[in-house]
Amino acid sequence: MTEDLRVQEFWRALGLPGIVDVHTHFMPANVMEKVWRYFDAVGPLTGRAWPITYRHEEDVRVEQLRAFGVRRFTSMIYPHKPEMAAWLNQWAADFADRTPDCIRTATFYPEESAAAYVPEAIESGTRVFKSHIQVGDYSPGDPLLDPVWGALQDAGAPVVIHCGSGPAPGKYTGPEPIGDLLARYPRLRLIIAHMGLPEYREFLDLAGRYAGVYLDTTMAFTEYTEEVTPFPRDAVHRLSDLQERILFGSDYPNIPYPYLDALEGLTRFDLGESWLRSVCHDNAAALFALE
Repeated sequence: MTEDLRVQEFWRALGLPGIVDVHTHFMPANVMEKVWRYFDAVGPLTGRAWPITYRHEEDVRVEQLRAFGVRRFTSMIYPHKPEMAAWLNQWAADFADRTPDCIRTATFYPEESAAAYVPEAIESGTRVFKSHIQVGDYSPGDPLLDPVWGALQDAGAPVVIHCGSGPAPGKYTGPEPIGDLLARYPRLRLIIAHMGLPEYREFLDLAGRYAGVYLDTTMAFTEYTEEVTPFPRDAVHRLSDLQERILFGSDYPNIPYPYLDALEGLTRFDLGESWLRSVCHDNAAALFALE
């Protein structure tokens, strides 16, 4: 059986109309190539090879998600320097316009112009933002981001934020800066990428304290990740406690294993079909008010 059919079999067995994947990457071709070159060289950084499984042209990657039965997905983009975010946002808006199953995505960087382009993105229909603390190498508490967080909180716009210290720690990664941010903006809707690995417990604690904190499953629970940063077994019950705020994410196409592995990893702890339905579809469908 092909991978397409096996992925379809997974969600059909749960009685779902498909999958909502909140953590997929589509970006300008030259930027994607640079990202892939980073992963090609990630071995020296992490000590592990990271082959890109779905290294295809953009149209092929879109059709692959559709063949899997992914109803909605995102175009996670992120800048690593000033005066890059607005350009990425325009590209992502154009991509969403020509790709109706993509949830319109935008990003930001600590710069004066962010106070204008983030509200503009919200006004023009952006439904999710991406913040990459590790790659951007910026503090979420940077004063230049104050108007950004304020606008996002007021709009209730979710932000997928890579703030955990995996695969390699950054100057501003970890739960403490996010805890400080939430203390100032307690109504923010933050989706903690990768379940916050390796600081799983600390980010689960934040989700327990703040109703707007979600976690995405990107790379978590897979064999690839469990070998190095296993999810703490004494915290598994908290995945059930937070069933309504855990969202499926894959990191497609930048994953070193088949897409099916990300889904099968969700069954590792036998949390039940109701949990799987919530995570693979229903939670994101509710958060983004999908039809």
